[in-house]
Amino acid sequence: MATATVYSHVTKDPEVCGGKACIDGTRIRVLDLVCLVRQGVSPQEMLGAYPSLNLAQVYAALSYYHENPQEIDADLERDREAAERIEAERADFLNR
Repeated sequence: MATATVYSHVTKDPEVCGGKACIDGTRIRVLDLVCLVRQGVSPQEMLGAYPSLNLAQVYAALSYYHENPQEIDADLERDREAAERIEAERADFLNR
């Protein structure tokens, strides 16, 4: 049986979001916040997008990313590839 791995405000549980790093007690993934940072959204502004979070959780997620960039970047790449695959399948279906 797999166990959850816990960091400060960040949990990796195989039963939640496929084991991707998430904010404790939520399904908000670290990579979701990283995407916002890459779009120029400040940590304070993220609270508007995710009002259930507090600033400590946001900074903990960003800290987790900076400690584990290869992991989160790989998750982002897998999500991008999945989105492209879904879009190609959708286009193929609509063209039939």
